[in-house]
Amino acid sequence: MKQFDHEKLTVYQHSIKFVAWAAELLESVPKSTAVYDQLDRASTSVPLNIAEGNGKSTPKDRCKYFDTARGSALECAACLDVLLAKKKINSETAENGKALLIEIVSMLIGLIRSTSPDRKI
Repeated sequence: MKQFDHEKLTVYQHSIKFVAWAAELLESVPKSTAVYDQLDRASTSVPLNIAEGNGKSTPKDRCKYFDTARGSALECAACLDVLLAKKKINSETAENGKALLIEIVSMLIGLIRSTSPDRKI
């Protein structure tokens, strides 16, 4: 089966797994909860920005999108904190989601560093 280059990236594959995880989580969260849409958008933003960044030709452009993906992953972590604070999820669920996000953020940092070695993160 043929693949796009971004589909070969482990970080992309993990971000898709997080999207699926978040979608399942959101089934148990009332849509009226303010963070519902935020988590849905932020989780979706991660793989979309990885894909778009991977298709850019200059390191600066690639890193811009990888940075945005990283920011969206961090936003997802904050959404989980908010859901936990509002008692919409339990601490085990929040920790499971954050474990996935830590992995994604770490891989994105590695991707940024390999794309632009002189850049500080």
